[in-house]
Amino acid sequence: MKNLFFIFFITVLNFESYAQKFDNIAETPPMGWNSWNKFACNINEQVIRAAADAMVSSGMKDAGYEYIVIDDCWHGERDADGFIHADKEKFPSGMKALADYIHSKGLKFGIYSDAGTETCGGEPGSRGHEYQDAIKYASWGVDYLKYDWCNTGKQNAEASYTTMRNALYSAGRPILFAICEWGDNKPWEWAQDIGHMWRTTGDIYACWDCEEDHGDWSSWGVLKILDMQDGLRKYAGPGHWNDPDMMEVGNGMSVAEDRAHFAMWCMLSAPLIAGNDLADMSAETVAILTNKDMIAINQDSLGIQGFKYSSKEGLETWFKPLKNGDWAVTFLNRADQEHQVNFNWEDHQIEDPDFEYRVDFKNTLFSVRDIWAQKDLKTTKHALNARVAPHDVITLRLVKK
Repeated sequence: MKNLFFIFFITVLNFESYAQKFDNIAETPPMGWNSWNKFACNINEQVIRAAADAMVSSGMKDAGYEYIVIDDCWHGERDADGFIHADKEKFPSGMKALADYIHSKGLKFGIYSDAGTETCGGEPGSRGHEYQDAIKYASWGVDYLKYDWCNTGKQNAEASYTTMRNALYSAGRPILFAICEWGDNKPWEWAQDIGHMWRTTGDIYACWDCEEDHGDWSSWGVLKILDMQDGLRKYAGPGHWNDPDMMEVGNGMSVAEDRAHFAMWCMLSAPLIAGNDLADMSAETVAILTNKDMIAINQDSLGIQGFKYSSKEGLETWFKPLKNGDWAVTFLNRADQEHQVNFNWEDHQIEDPDFEYRVDFKNTLFSVRDIWAQKDLKTTKHALNARVAPHDVITLRLVKK
């Protein structure tokens, strides 16, 4: 322990002046799983190992998912020197052994802390222990830190997150830094050089379009979260992503709603962090989470979020520019009744409102691939005529010919 304390003292002196966030991380939106949405504080090392096993066996790892992230309530106590330890009953083998197990699966290990004195679940926060915690995380083999914002009093958000960024850098192990202050302090305006992703809203809730009132705060359904992303796309890109929160696919909504939820997170270039029980998934849930064509839209190297092109009577049309001149298009039916889609491509000239991407379908021809039906349609010389079910989507990839 004396060696750790010595390292702590030296790193604070030597690294503070030129610390930065780690480069070459999250060049495309991060993909993984987090324990909170399904398990909350009911976690232990068996639950986490089972999630890692299922990520591999389900095909999610092959589809691109890589992070296994333990959220709140893993904490034990701090020792006499102030270093944090895991709860010995929940994690008797310790965090290093758990990280080693996850790494042995070809996956990466994530953990959770809070910028305040206590986490949201009442566990020890990192306030005043940032450098010690960073050293511990590095020694355990952590690859991802979700950093929350409970019990922060009058702390300055930018300063608090900068302190932890500096601490992580000083510890020397490249760690993805996920800022989770719920968008209260507009992190999209200041966090690009601090974190790799930042929450844009409060917590998500497993419903289509609702607000779950908790008194002094609320959690939000999928459509509510989607609407809160308006105006934010210009701030995101490779290495720095808007985060509309972890996904609720497989947590009780309908298959159509899960499909639409996943499609819109892909269109938003959002981090794809599953929040269901990976060890107990339906075939429909697996099919949604591992749709390779949909994931390719999310992981496109341009890193440009989609934008809403039109909206009428609950039917929205979204476009997303992709590399090589391709486009993704999603027709989102927010309504409770079926909608007819009649889209004559040659009647439309698409201009990205924030970036210099545009297309005139009269002059440029595309082949059309239906992502969810997994079939090729006619080219954009032919109008699209289709029906989209309530709370569902049609997503197309347009490939420039």
